This record gives sequence, structure tokens and C-alpha cells, in this order.
Amino acid sequence: MIRGMAGAWLALLVAAPLLVVLAIAFAIPDPGLPPFRLPLQAGRWVEGNESWAVLTQDGFYLAALLRSLALAGATAGLCLLLSYPMALGILSAAPERRVLLLALVVLPLCIGFVLRMAAWVGLLRDSGLINQALQALGVITEPWPMLYTPGGLLAGMVHSYLPFALLPLYAALAARDLRLEEAAADLGAGAFTVFRTITLPGSAAAGAAAFLLVFIPAAGEFVIPAILGAPDALLAGGAIWQEFFGARDWPLAAAASVALLAALLPPLVLWQRLERRR
Repeated sequence: MIRGMAGAWLALLVAAPLLVVLAIAFAIPDPGLPPFRLPLQAGRWVEGNESWAVLTQDGFYLAALLRSLALAGATAGLCLLLSYPMALGILSAAPERRVLLLALVVLPLCIGFVLRMAAWVGLLRDSGLINQALQALGVITEPWPMLYTPGGLLAGMVHSYLPFALLPLYAALAARDLRLEEAAADLGAGAFTVFRTITLPGSAAAGAAAFLLVFIPAAGEFVIPAILGAPDALLAGGAIWQEFFGARDWPLAAAASVALLAALLPPLVLWQRLERRR
């Protein structure tokens, strides 16, 4: 009963929308509403579709996809790198303080998304707080360009997605067997050796899940790059948005969406296989 309900839920909210997007990807642009039509006549396929040819032949969309995957990988890697010491630090605190520390991690998610990005603009601009502090300390003599740069964009991405990596990793580390680490320490292993040989392998599955929880949505992100990114470095999410609502070329936008989804499937399949073997 429960399995059937879950299957129906997935079919309705996951499979059906994907099939609709896939059908639009093979449609033809049309000035009507909706701005596409299926190339069918009397139930037969009568015309070709140029969207896939544009994706494969135009380097603009391939470059946008590669930039998105690179940014998502860097964001997920940094989030994972920061999550380990943060999770271990929270777990080393007194039990009554852990709830407060976790609340501080989740608190930014309770603030409006656009407002948080506007705050980053205030921090990163030439007259922002970071440049003012660096100039006051004598570190720099003139403003250091940070806004609309890859570094500024990466900072905003990590800030937004860090909780999605920290929370599952915290849950896994909280459930680990501390006796193994204590035994390794009693045998003379240092803190880093204990982490490398006991903590890290024991939480590898949770780390992989945390990486994917950040990598997948970050690959399609378009709001943060639109606010903090360089205008000439369009990413896949921005290209899809532009085709959907700017050029109103829904078939090309749908084809780009399917291509992005296809690029994100291999890491998921690999992770599932590793989980089954484990």
C-alpha cells in the first residue's frame, strides 16, 4: 500500500513533469500560446527539431554547462570541506549548546533569499564593508574588486548551500561510534590520524550524500549568478531562464534542461552503486 502510494506520488510529481519537458524539447517554436507545437500531423512525426542541433553545435550552451558544473563542483567541495570541522566542532560542544549552534546554522535560511544576496553585494562592492575594513587595516590601498568576480560568486554560493551539506554530515557524525576513535587515540594516533583513518572513512557515505545535495541544485542555480556573477559568464540556469522567458524558445530551453539533467545523472547513479556495494 505504502509502496504503491510512493510510486504514484513519484509518477505524478517527478516522472510526469519530466515527460512534459522532454516532449517540449522535441517540439517546434511557435508564436502562439504556449509558444511551441508538436511536430505531428495525423499522428505522424512530420518535421525535424533544431534545438538539439543548436545545443551540440553552438559552443555557447556547452560553455555555460561546463561553467555550471565547475561552479557546482567547487561549491559542493568547499561546503563539504567546511562542514567537517563545523560538524565536529558542534558535536564537541556541550549538549545544551548544540541546539543553539545548529539554529545559527539554519538561521540564514529563514531570511529572504534575495535579501541575503543583497547583503553580499553590500559586503563585496568596492565601497563595501570588506574593502573598507581592509583599507582601514592598511592591507590594501585601493578597493579590491570582489563583486561580479568568480571568487565573489563562489562565496555567495557556499554561504547559501552550506547548511545542506552540514546537516546530513552532522547527523552521520553524531551517530558514529566514539569508542573506535578513543581506541585509536589510546594506541597513540594523533587527532589528524584518527580523523583520516576512523572518522573520514566512517562518514564517507554521508559526505558523498552531502556533496550531491549541494552539487545538484547548485548546477542549475541562476539567481545567485544573476546577482553576484559576471554578466558575460552566463551559466546553464541563466541560459535556460533566458530562453524560456526572454527569447520564448521553449523547445531550446527544454532541451537545455534535459541536457543539464543528463549531466547530473551519472554522479547519482555512481553514488547509488557505491551505496549498494557498501
